Amino acid sequence: MNDDFLNKKLQERIDANALRSLKLIKGPNDHTTIDFCSNDYLGIVKNKLIEKEISPDLSHGSTGSRLLSGNYELIEKTEKFIADFHEGDVGLIFNSGYDANTGLLSCVPQKNDVIIYDQLSHASLRDGIRLSFATAFSFLHNDVNDLEKKLSSVSVDAQKFVVTESVFSMDGDFAPLLEIAALCEKYSAALIVDEAHATGVIGEKGEGLVQKLNLQKKCLARIHTFGKACGAHGAIVLGSEKLKRYLINFSRQFIYSTALPASSVAAIAASYNLFPAKAEERNHINQLISIFKNSNIKFKILPSETPIQIVIIPGNEEVRKIAHTLQENNFDIRPILYPTVPKGQERLRIVMHAFNTEEEVRKMIHLLM
Repeated sequence: MNDDFLNKKLQERIDANALRSLKLIKGPNDHTTIDFCSNDYLGIVKNKLIEKEISPDLSHGSTGSRLLSGNYELIEKTEKFIADFHEGDVGLIFNSGYDANTGLLSCVPQKNDVIIYDQLSHASLRDGIRLSFATAFSFLHNDVNDLEKKLSSVSVDAQKFVVTESVFSMDGDFAPLLEIAALCEKYSAALIVDEAHATGVIGEKGEGLVQKLNLQKKCLARIHTFGKACGAHGAIVLGSEKLKRYLINFSRQFIYSTALPASSVAAIAASYNLFPAKAEERNHINQLISIFKNSNIKFKILPSETPIQIVIIPGNEEVRKIAHTLQENNFDIRPILYPTVPKGQERLRIVMHAFNTEEEVRKMIHLLM
């Protein structure tokens, strides 16, 4: 089969110095590089904390979808446990954060409904929106005035949805959820919040930004993913019993996927059992954030109170050059290139972890001076 038709788009990426490729890593216990890249915020993966908590005898296969042979006691108990942890009514586990976001947004909004989403929403949210039959448009990032302008322009008879993240993965900033929730109440809009990068990190127990602000009753749905601070895999959609029943019946990503096996579900539950005891780790991360934010590096640092710290270095070639210097000094820090981010907003995405030291942060800062 001749695949030359692929050349044009690939060449466009090469010409823009934006061609992606996979970089082999040795794993979380590779001590030759200093991890300022991964989403293992609390070090649960690096320190093998889950493995110490789960039985090696658990199944690595579930044999089918949840509606066939793949529904079992542990997965239902874990859904209830996580829903209780997040002060939600019920939860439904999906195989990934991508599945949860696309599965929710592709089936809940209907034709003639309107979705208004933050313009920096994750690709999985936007893909789910695209798969729906609803009308959709964005509001300026974290701009509640623009959000209200958009909400006020929609017919009062239309079912409205507002979609945002609580912590944005490429900027590291918080959504103004108090203001957004108030607008949703004012304009009778259903609020959907992706808590992927807040889970385990934000709040006294790692419960996320929605709970920290006591907004859990203001949301139609919250999505918590397990592949970041949890150090596991999968995701859960939290909401009402009616929403759960609806997703079981209409979410194709749930209906047609083989269920997560017991070994994966036990790992998720073990991770959630660890969260309340990780206050010291969360405080240490905050200390590292403070050191970095108060440094005098020569590049622009975006405002962020989260482990995700962003250094703006415009131009794919330039940001790659700086990243290469850091990598040569054993710092695993990756450049984020156009088209992942807009031209002129290319950046280093520096992630602080509980296992990073103050000395490591200061050495990294020195290389950016």
